Amino acid sequence: MTTAGEHGSTPIEAGTDEVLSVDVAVVGAGPAGLSAALNLVRARRTVLLVDANRPRNAATLRSHGFLTRDGIPPLELRKLGRSEVEGYPEATVVQSVVDRVAPDGDGWSVHGTWRGAELRARARAVVVATGLREEFPALPTLRAFYGTSVHSCVECDGYEHAGASLAFLCETPDVVDRALLVASWTDDLVVYTNGAATLDARGRERLAAAGVSVDERAVADLEGDRSGLTGVRLADGDVRPHTGAFVRPVWHADLDWVDAPIERDAEGLVEVDRLGRTGVPGLYAVGDVTPPGPEQLVVAAGHGASTAAAVHRDLVGGLEDLRDAVQ
Repeated sequence: MTTAGEHGSTPIEAGTDEVLSVDVAVVGAGPAGLSAALNLVRARRTVLLVDANRPRNAATLRSHGFLTRDGIPPLELRKLGRSEVEGYPEATVVQSVVDRVAPDGDGWSVHGTWRGAELRARARAVVVATGLREEFPALPTLRAFYGTSVHSCVECDGYEHAGASLAFLCETPDVVDRALLVASWTDDLVVYTNGAATLDARGRERLAAAGVSVDERAVADLEGDRSGLTGVRLADGDVRPHTGAFVRPVWHADLDWVDAPIERDAEGLVEVDRLGRTGVPGLYAVGDVTPPGPEQLVVAAGHGASTAAAVHRDLVGGLEDLRDAVQ
């Protein structure tokens, strides 16, 4: 296995006993991880950036709201970010699936694998930026329309569907608040709970006051063709026309590979302070894996920059002082 860039890249061959030693390992190369890595190498920190190249937004055709990059494909944004990080000699960029990060003396060991090759590294600090895994309502063709006619982030994609006949597919308790947010982009919105999300009297009143319709029947599937979504088909055979939809996934933070006592909230997200510090000295988290969960790319990038600054300052001050403070 070799690293992805020509600058600051160290070949890591299968079967090697080499252990790469760096100041910081950043796990995850979305906007948050890339921004953290970029700002850390600019602070002259040696950085290992590890990513499996399996982004949650791979199906999305265009990213929006990122200043100077509005409308860019998200994969292109990641490619540009990687190239910028790789341009610094302090950076090593590796494609690998990290399967273990654990305390190792006064630092951290990082282990990963990729197509038979093994990654072994040691870092003084680790930044977790791996994002989330989405679980969608069990509708057979939802994935076929996801990223074109169906989206999960209304702040990212609401503008392109403004004023259209929209469906909102939601099976979670936050259905009312999220539906009202979607409704700010259109006056023609129907909420489909699929018989799962529970609405109380107050919630119904709030939706009715905003002109939002609710259909609590079971949903069988979405309908459409190559041009996009055309409607929602209910289990009783009724088809309601829509040209676009938003869906509320259930998000999962898969962090079994982190061998440390990190604190999580009720949603399973990593609890951090405003600069991305977890309760474990030397371990940081940033981006979607932290509360409140999924966020716009430009926000994630900003968080990555602020966390990078915190990591650098903590390393300057000495992580030993931080460890003493929490013991």
